[in-house]
Amino acid sequence: MIRGERIVEVGPEGRVQIPSEAKIIDLRSSTVLPGLIDTHVHVFSDPSDYTRNIPGALLPESKQYRELVAMVNAQKDLNAGFTTICDLAAHGGAYGTSDLRDAINRGLVSGPRMQVAGPGIQSTAGYGFDAGGHGVQNLQRPDASPYPPDMILPDDMLVADSASEGRKAVREQFMYGVDWIKVYSTWQYYFKPDGSMVNIPTFTLDEIKAIVDEAHRKGLKVACHAYGGEGLRNCIVAGVDAQQHAVDLDDESMKMLLQKNIPLVPTFFDLQVGDKADMEFSGGVNSRWRQQEKSFKKALAGGVTIGFGSGAGPFPHGTQGEQLVYFVRWGMTPAQALRSATAIAANILGWQDRIGFVEAGKFADLIAVSGDPLADITQMQRVTFVMKGGQVVRKD
Repeated sequence: MIRGERIVEVGPEGRVQIPSEAKIIDLRSSTVLPGLIDTHVHVFSDPSDYTRNIPGALLPESKQYRELVAMVNAQKDLNAGFTTICDLAAHGGAYGTSDLRDAINRGLVSGPRMQVAGPGIQSTAGYGFDAGGHGVQNLQRPDASPYPPDMILPDDMLVADSASEGRKAVREQFMYGVDWIKVYSTWQYYFKPDGSMVNIPTFTLDEIKAIVDEAHRKGLKVACHAYGGEGLRNCIVAGVDAQQHAVDLDDESMKMLLQKNIPLVPTFFDLQVGDKADMEFSGGVNSRWRQQEKSFKKALAGGVTIGFGSGAGPFPHGTQGEQLVYFVRWGMTPAQALRSATAIAANILGWQDRIGFVEAGKFADLIAVSGDPLADITQMQRVTFVMKGGQVVRKD
């Protein structure tokens, strides 16, 4: 039973007293679940950006147009059953993520609940470009060159080259009302002839510690983009709140994640987008997509807490339910996969008191699918009903 935005009672039909004036929504032929939570999206990005260029300074559309694109992408996520999303780095959108979150909260536009980061924090030359202006991470690309410092704009990245500059970058983001700080502790990488991955650290340990400390002093959470190696370990030592990717997860890093109880949020299909290029430039020996599968299975077997985050943006928003299928294909039970996008994701966001569960006191964020996702996880790609805060968003 729902009153206003929240669930007030849950129980068997005979126990819950239904008021005579209540509106009844009959979902007896469906499976009802908590609204899904995606802890890693980029609403300012869509696949066309990755066939053109990533940096906001080079995008041809106006900021106003990009804000509309972000709104539509967020609505696609909501329509697919993701009643809550966390945007981690506004690719070309500066602090438009905060504006979109606030517009949704004020009822100006429809959309999912949002937590947001602003521009990611990078170091000088930590980002690379090819001759066409496309973002480059793979150092095996012969056309890769460092990102010229004078071209880095706040729309895409904030630059910090010392501990004090890292603190200043956090303070600027706090001023614009973000919920998260996104730090790129590794960006560039390459593969050796034997297929092993080499990850170049972006910051020193002291610099990462300063960023994390300042964020926590301001009540903000920190998400660390790191593929492996020193950059990954620096983030764990510094005590980030969620580790992103860990494409190249070694035993030492996994042990540290477990000791500090830091959740891991691997993203899949953003890596699959670059799989062909990775394989080409590595001479066919390895790619981030293939390496992520190995590390995901390793983390799962080792007991690392794994939360759902898709990285939607390089691939279309609203399609990220397919990642739950891969979670199961790569070793999770369907129940584990569903928890990763509900209870565990709610804990990562610090919102376990309001979302991620179907119980009294929580927001009435509910979705439904026609079949049983515990028997067929692909049902999560075919959401037929969405409710956010007691308001029906979709009812097929």
